[in-house]
Amino acid sequence: MASRVFTLEAVNALVPKLESSVGRQLKRRTAIEELLARLGRELGDVPERIVLDPADSAEVRAMKRELVERIEEYRAGWREVEDTGAVLKDPRIGLLDFYGEVDGKHVWLCWKYGEAECGFYHALEEGLAGRKPIGASVKQRLLN
Repeated sequence: MASRVFTLEAVNALVPKLESSVGRQLKRRTAIEELLARLGRELGDVPERIVLDPADSAEVRAMKRELVERIEEYRAGWREVEDTGAVLKDPRIGLLDFYGEVDGKHVWLCWKYGEAECGFYHALEEGLAGRKPIGASVKQRLLN
């Protein structure tokens, strides 16, 4: 269990920052995937690892260097998101969970990129498919 248990208010206060940060991450991921596809076309297949090889052409070496830089930026970006207390659940869609509590039980407060606020929760052992809307009665119990 993480040391911080979030209220719904606390998660929703983070949403504007998260919207910006996660949006940037999704763009970074798209750019990495496009560069990997380009590199794959150049090499005949997408490599499993990015290794700078002196035998590579200058263009391939440049693509690999750029990939290494972009991947590090991507990793650092998710670390920044997680520093807010979020738990990254799916980087492909920008799905984040925060520890919360409903009726004395720990739950995940669940937010996904593009949602105006945190409007869902689910049990710790459930995933995205188990999301339940935060209705009025649950919202009342989650708010300070």
